[in-house]
Amino acid sequence: MIIIIFVLVLWYGGLFFQSFFLHRYAAHQVFTMSKTMERITFILTWFFQGSSYLSAYGYGIMHRMHHAYTDTEKDPHSPSYDANLFAMMWKTKTIYQDINDQNIAVDAKFTKNVPQWKSFDAFASSRFSRILWITFYIVFFAYFTTALWQWVLLPVALLMAPIHGVIINWFGHIYGYVNYKMTNTSKNLFHFDFLMMGEGYHNNHHKHASSANFGVKWHEVDVTYLIIRVLDFLGFIKLKPVVIKK
Repeated sequence: MIIIIFVLVLWYGGLFFQSFFLHRYAAHQVFTMSKTMERITFILTWFFQGSSYLSAYGYGIMHRMHHAYTDTEKDPHSPSYDANLFAMMWKTKTIYQDINDQNIAVDAKFTKNVPQWKSFDAFASSRFSRILWITFYIVFFAYFTTALWQWVLLPVALLMAPIHGVIINWFGHIYGYVNYKMTNTSKNLFHFDFLMMGEGYHNNHHKHASSANFGVKWHEVDVTYLIIRVLDFLGFIKLKPVVIKK
């Protein structure tokens, strides 16, 4: 039971900061926050993503490229141009790493105001940090595992962020329903997104990329957006006003 709770905390904790910080803040900047709050969120993202930590700079730029080039040869991750999900994941990893290492030229429109904390990213993305987290996860599993099948969850804990990414970037462009007919293959994975905290409303998001709320219909509850509303009410962040055109 402890292992299941542990993995669920990693799943939803890591997912929240990927959606809240990396996606809605770094890539789309649907709200603002102070520099102090930004630094705190960097650290919390590292804490919950652990061994699969993703840089806000690399993620933000790559996601902007995804929106600009959706389902074309320039898309960093598209089922339309990758043979299988593993090929797509490897391509995504390579582009993400090249962006972080500044090995490729990136158009200025993709880098504008993307948050970056170079010294922290260097540590959080380092081999030392990843090995530290991997060691912690293995020791935790060794101590608390009560059944052999629970070890199957270890790779999930180790690769949490890439798994979150592939669910949306692969399956979210193949399976599901659409509220908006578009020139890309984006789909809404769930009528109620219990698994991805709102990220599963991918078709809605491609239509209204500047909206903090990925839900459109009454049943499309975006849990991450509800938390964002609370944080905005408490003054930790400031939501930008957005008019949604039907």
